[in-house]
Amino acid sequence: MRIIEGLDEVRDLDRGASAAIGNFDGVHLGHQAVLDLARAPAKATGAPLGVVTFEPHPRELFQPDAPPFRLMRLGARADRLAQLGVDRLFVIRFDRDFAALTAEAFCAEVLAGRLGLSHAVVGADFRFGMKRAGDAGYLREAGARLGFGVTIADLVGGETGEVSSTAIRAALAEGRAEDATRMLGHLHRIEGVVEHGEKRGRELGYPTANLSMAGLMLPRFGVYAVRVEVKDGPHRGQYEGVASLGVRPMFGENRPNLETYIFDFKGDLYGARMSVGLVSWQRQELKFDGLEALIEAMKADEAEARKRLGETRR
Repeated sequence: MRIIEGLDEVRDLDRGASAAIGNFDGVHLGHQAVLDLARAPAKATGAPLGVVTFEPHPRELFQPDAPPFRLMRLGARADRLAQLGVDRLFVIRFDRDFAALTAEAFCAEVLAGRLGLSHAVVGADFRFGMKRAGDAGYLREAGARLGFGVTIADLVGGETGEVSSTAIRAALAEGRAEDATRMLGHLHRIEGVVEHGEKRGRELGYPTANLSMAGLMLPRFGVYAVRVEVKDGPHRGQYEGVASLGVRPMFGENRPNLETYIFDFKGDLYGARMSVGLVSWQRQELKFDGLEALIEAMKADEAEARKRLGETRR
């Protein structure tokens, strides 16, 4: 997949794509349905399959002091879209100048002009342009005038109601990892580079790989059964484990992070890119009276995680 960061980086080989348009935070089942609708015209005409997305998320521009809400960083989003067969990822910088574009300018100057799209697919609730003046119907009319096709995707529903990034965030905030998985069509994954920590886990017999939660929405704090992918380096591969998400109250810390103990693993993961998928929430984060009680809890957490992961493999 070719990633085009900025409209000035678009080349002739990138033009003519059939593209799904949106933020695609989480790349959930609704996003995948939009992408599938863009896939058909791409295949029929031999055009690249594209995604047009925005960075940073518009909410970060207009509500800079709001708590982090992202399900995915850009790199994780790109990885997921590549797995789904996307050929071109157009990342448009969303700043004050871009936000001031009218709906007509977005269609004429960006979609038809800079990107030269052959087809655009959006969800039924898609809004764009200054003050969100443009909607899916406006895009369809503009496409007819400007020479690109438009398909409008119906909203996707699931067992828990409408599939949306907002609904997924709510499920994760309540520790309902299984519900989030059903809406996403894949595990909710926290991705990043393994950082150096205080190395307390190693001293306790449970060495952990630490990932920062900076800039990401915080699922419910506590202990999770997890599936792990090490994405590069000598230990690249798939693993299982148990992870603690929180602020480590026993040690008086307050910076949220994710600490993952990988079952039966020996090796150095510092600096490796790692993806941790939340399978099941097990218990809340606790403050223990001493290290002995903490170690006993960690043993119980490991046993419970192994049991749950074994059940989900069946």
